[in-house]
Amino acid sequence: MLRRGTAEVISEDALVAKLEQHRPLRVKLGLDPTAADIHLGNAIVLQKLRQFQDLGHEAILVIGDFTTLIGDPSGRSETRPQLSRDDVERNAATYRDQYSRILDPGRTRVVFNSQWLAPMKFEDVIRLAGRATVHRLLERDDFAKRYREHLPIHLHELLYPLCQAYDSVALQADVELGGTDQKFNNLMGRELQREMGQEPQVVVLTPLLPGLDGVQKMSKSLGNAIGITEPPNEMYAKVMSIADDLMIPYFEYCTLVPLDEVRALEAALRRGTEHPRDVKQRLAHAITARHWGEAAADAAAAEFTRVFRERERPEEIRDAALSRAQVRNGSMRLSHLLVALKLAPSNTEARRLIDQGGVTLDDARAKGDVDVPVRDGLVVRVGRRRFAKVLLTA
Repeated sequence: MLRRGTAEVISEDALVAKLEQHRPLRVKLGLDPTAADIHLGNAIVLQKLRQFQDLGHEAILVIGDFTTLIGDPSGRSETRPQLSRDDVERNAATYRDQYSRILDPGRTRVVFNSQWLAPMKFEDVIRLAGRATVHRLLERDDFAKRYREHLPIHLHELLYPLCQAYDSVALQADVELGGTDQKFNNLMGRELQREMGQEPQVVVLTPLLPGLDGVQKMSKSLGNAIGITEPPNEMYAKVMSIADDLMIPYFEYCTLVPLDEVRALEAALRRGTEHPRDVKQRLAHAITARHWGEAAADAAAAEFTRVFRERERPEEIRDAALSRAQVRNGSMRLSHLLVALKLAPSNTEARRLIDQGGVTLDDARAKGDVDVPVRDGLVVRVGRRRFAKVLLTA
């Protein structure tokens, strides 16, 4: 159970030895609240923490309200913009609301690393910094790459892995979970524990989930994510939009479908005895059911079939308010309309969608970025799953 959905365990022998101590292990997962929402990629490691929790171990969720002020340099080719305290606290509040959708909140210990990092004096920071070397820190790939390319590496970034490592010391963690991009930070925790006389933690790394674009890791900032709180219909439809070659990884990392069934589906797809569409429908149902329940997944599947396969409108379409002042003489430039209805992030993107032929007005395909009549109740559709109904206000 613990091996499934992992990329690496450092080391399995050490984990077995800790499990054989027959005591609840302190299993730590750190989350920096850099964005407001948790997506399926984040959920992989949260679900791993839930597995430890279900096996009787102590789940410790570390909200990095202090380390977020520094900004994790992992995978960055440039210095991450620092968030304000208000941004961090606002994002942290949404995390508290969302993690309980995966973890058992009654058995989850939630801590904030400002509890032990904020009270440190400058003398304490100097002594902590004396536990690491610049040479060791520059071994990490992102720092090494920037150093070779003469790109800035700010001093506060070098302190980030040391701060995260100190979290493990403060909590006396037995196990730390993280994505593969956190390997360096997690291993720093092992080293600092050893330096300070503690038994080193075991590091359990989970894979990074490719996003909807099939290229980059899932990220809210890249717009390729599926949020765990997105409505069931939206979640189901987004899963149906992933590339076929991502289906098996999504099955393995995002569902509870037994691995032998996943391998059988993989073989059937290879042989051509299973249609990719049917397999993807099962995947979309499994993911939606895991986060919303079977009934919601059934309803989302029926809605998807009705809207996307039978080309009908959804039963409920979002109302989008427009003031009459925005609609001059009863019409509006189409690109501006799409932005106003939040169907496109910018006029440039709106024009691209229009040029691709992906915009319809009351089921009639738009023919260019021109002024179009706008009335109360006009249904605007972009692509296959984004709808808005105009609601004119005073």
